[in-house]
Amino acid sequence: MSLGGLVSVALFLLAATGVGGFSVTTSNADVRVKENVGTDLTCSYSGDFGSNARVEWKFKDLKGSQVYVVYGGKATESYANRVTMYNSNLRFTTTTRRDNGVYDCEVSGNGQFGEVRVKLTVLVPPSAPLCRIPSSVTTGRTTLLSCHDADGSPPPKYRWYKNNVLLPPEPSKIANFKNATYRINVDNGNLEFSRTAKADSGQYYCEAVNEAGPAQRCKGAKMEVRDLNTGGIVAGVIVGLLLVALLIFGLWYANKKGYLPKKRESKPKPSVVYQPTTMYGGGDDDDGEFKQKSSFVV
Repeated sequence: MSLGGLVSVALFLLAATGVGGFSVTTSNADVRVKENVGTDLTCSYSGDFGSNARVEWKFKDLKGSQVYVVYGGKATESYANRVTMYNSNLRFTTTTRRDNGVYDCEVSGNGQFGEVRVKLTVLVPPSAPLCRIPSSVTTGRTTLLSCHDADGSPPPKYRWYKNNVLLPPEPSKIANFKNATYRINVDNGNLEFSRTAKADSGQYYCEAVNEAGPAQRCKGAKMEVRDLNTGGIVAGVIVGLLLVALLIFGLWYANKKGYLPKKRESKPKPSVVYQPTTMYGGGDDDDGEFKQKSSFVV
């Protein structure tokens, strides 16, 4: 690491611990507020930052993208209509779910630098989740039921019910569910059966739950687990073989009766005979006729 990098790390550690005569702190590092309600993010500093200390606020969303909220002592364009800075604090007149993330208050001046981080969670109740429940599955197969809500903040947890009975997330710890073959992921809402059995048939629905409001459920649906229909498969194979045999017989019969077009036979090209002739005249042997002297066959 370069000398400048080491100095920056040292300054950060000194600011975080308050050692070295300066510090940057907040009165609330975990702010939670309902959507469309205002809130304050606090930041204070002490020490020798000079009379012209520079305070900036940065925001990093849940996906990792980072932007300035306050730069050069003023709110940036995208925040100007609902964010103001008083002293070194940040005030939102209203919040939306897009404000979820972390905010860094950075203070610099007189060769000193310090920062503090504040987490903001905007509370949004879950909406009715979208559930995907297969209507019919085969015994012994892996089966997935899914449940998802895109609105809740913080991200909701999920609960599954079968025939109006709550399915425990860890069935092996409950006596009545020790033989269950399912797994529930409470974070992404998946209910997965490794090997479905006929006992897994039933009416299923899912609930999305967070601290912002009441739980919301999806519309329930019935899942029926059936044994593999081997008789139907055998019957289908037999019918398929009969159809193939019937097709072959039909082609053979049509060919025998002459219904199918026959291939045309190719005819050999005729030989061309070239017979050069010699004309004689003026001699005793000249009888005024052409006489063939030789022939050439092509």
